[in-house]
Amino acid sequence: MIHKALPLNSSFIGVARILTKQLRVQLPQGQYILTHAPVAPWFSPGKFGGGAYLKVDSTVGSLIDWYNVQFYNQGITEYTTCAGLLTSSSSTWPNSALFQIAASGVPLNKLVIGKPATTGDASNGFMSTSTLASCLATAKNSGWNAGAMVWEFPDASSSWIQAVRASSFPV
Repeated sequence: MIHKALPLNSSFIGVARILTKQLRVQLPQGQYILTHAPVAPWFSPGKFGGGAYLKVDSTVGSLIDWYNVQFYNQGITEYTTCAGLLTSSSSTWPNSALFQIAASGVPLNKLVIGKPATTGDASNGFMSTSTLASCLATAKNSGWNAGAMVWEFPDASSSWIQAVRASSFPV
């Protein structure tokens, strides 16, 4: 895992591309799953030298099975409503909501929505399971089906997962 505290610049982007290529050589596609977990703002086209993870995706995205996008720890009001999470990110992190990232060229089926399980699992970005479930259902009704990931153990329990997937991915 590449830790999000690393500075995001052209050197980082280059390392991410090289590392992805080398990992895929060692972990052949179809036999192994290779994912990245960038924070959502790293997909902002006008930030970080023109969209750091947009560059990663355009060069090695075909080698990455999916992105566990961290829609948390980016500001008190960031990604805390369905609109902010799905369609209209703030001016602080423009074009970094789910469907905005897809509109920038990242395949929608590779964008997994990541949220903290509790308010204590992240600085901010928490949504109740019922609100997140509603957002996922809205996204699914708009053509998205990549799923959700939760941070962090032990709060990321099966009951959290069942509550969140209940209305969008019922069993």
